[in-house]
Amino acid sequence: MTQQATKTFKVTLVKSVIGAIQSHRSCVRGLGLRRMNHTVEVADTAENRGMAAKVSHLVRCD
Repeated sequence: MTQQATKTFKVTLVKSVIGAIQSHRSCVRGLGLRRMNHTVEVADTAENRGMAAKVSHLVRCD
């Protein structure tokens, strides 16, 4: 059995979710971000890209 390498990208929360609408808070939590300057590596899927695009004013993608 061979293991496939899945593509990923890094997402960092750079702005607080205080004052953000509930759907944006949900996207941030769905990406796995918990606090300011927290960086996570998520799978490069359409769903994750869509969530990152929705909260692009709150996060930085690498």
